[in-house]
Amino acid sequence: MTTSDPSYDFAVGTSFDPNAGPGAHAAATGPAAARGPGGGGGGGGRRGGGAGQQTPTELYRSLRREHGPVAPVLLDGDVPAWLVLGYSELSYVTTHDELFARDSRRWNQWDSIPPDWPLMPFVGYQPSVLFTEGDEHRRRAGVITEALEGVDQFELARDCRRIADRLIAGFSGSGRTELMHSYVHALPMRAVVQMCGMPVSGEDTQRLVDDLRISLDAGEGDDPVAAYGRVGDRLRQLVTDKRAAPGPDVTSRMVTHEAGLTDEEIVQDLISVIAAAQQPTANWICNALRLLLTDERFAVNVSGGRLSVGEALNEVLWLDTPTQNFIGRWAVRDTQLGGRHIRAGDCLVLGLAAANTDPEIWPESYVGAENSAHLSFSSGEHRCPYPAPLLADVMARTAVETLLEHLPDLMLAVEPDELSWRPSIWMRGLSELPVQFSPVAQ
Repeated sequence: MTTSDPSYDFAVGTSFDPNAGPGAHAAATGPAAARGPGGGGGGGGRRGGGAGQQTPTELYRSLRREHGPVAPVLLDGDVPAWLVLGYSELSYVTTHDELFARDSRRWNQWDSIPPDWPLMPFVGYQPSVLFTEGDEHRRRAGVITEALEGVDQFELARDCRRIADRLIAGFSGSGRTELMHSYVHALPMRAVVQMCGMPVSGEDTQRLVDDLRISLDAGEGDDPVAAYGRVGDRLRQLVTDKRAAPGPDVTSRMVTHEAGLTDEEIVQDLISVIAAAQQPTANWICNALRLLLTDERFAVNVSGGRLSVGEALNEVLWLDTPTQNFIGRWAVRDTQLGGRHIRAGDCLVLGLAAANTDPEIWPESYVGAENSAHLSFSSGEHRCPYPAPLLADVMARTAVETLLEHLPDLMLAVEPDELSWRPSIWMRGLSELPVQFSPVAQ
């Protein structure tokens, strides 16, 4: 499964008639006034891409005001779905697998979905842990959990610092750099590749890192499908190598686990682990750095400031979470949610960012970050498996702290309002993060 993230058209403020069935829907006037990329003229109420991402809080507030905690939306190609905005409602969906399950083959819209539908990589059934249910999911997720539990967090922090030191050394003498390319995406990618049993450097590792980047975040001229194929081939070889000579790494622990996963099951689940570890962690690092460099609570003496890096990372998970929306769950049978009639086979998009800022849990319009009860890692049986959030925290915290230790006078090279978000309703991260600092002699 490739997880490249182009600017998908996500229509909000539109509605369909649930009583006529999910296939019969009509555009309605809503908070937005223009069609997004690939749409027609105005009047359809479509909202997506850059407009939605520049002010996501306003977007979700307007949806909640007009539709309540569960809003009818249209996915790319005017495919109807439900966006779950409420904290309680989202928690209910993710903890009631008997009503809202992960196997997308039960979707009632497949007859209208073309083979080249842009969201197919996210919803097309794959034999990975992401789409399994019940005992099979517990078997597959259990293998991942035990494999990740074998990662020593102190050793991971040490490895991440070494990776960070090498990356920073590559640009610290110049006095300026674009951090998304030179640091933010590279660090978690190299860390997770090493965690899975490959050397942190070398030509073979570099090719895998490059192909993973293209698969997860394709740029202009890239071929994510071909890159994804090469990733699968390289991981199949890695699994074969680890069966012959296991080592102290995640792949070896999956290969030798008593559950007896097949090679292809391990490859599919490794891709899921790597994808989940890389792009969301990179955007977590990015959004925390942006907060530290632009918010006056942090900007005063950023290397030893008023609020800690840990507090900044936690605040980002509440207010600027890397994974904004996740598709999704599919209704097992007709049911009710947030005052809406959900039909069997309907698709539900998990509005993680909206749920984290739900006014029902933040009275008097106050949104804080004093605890970790956010839903950024989801909840329930299909949440990000323990201890993955802890390992992601180690990578993110080490990345931010090491950068600030090496470059204590780090500052933005542009005005804060010149920073631009990637045009995606699914992920929240900057297109670029240009910075400047005093050059460091090598």
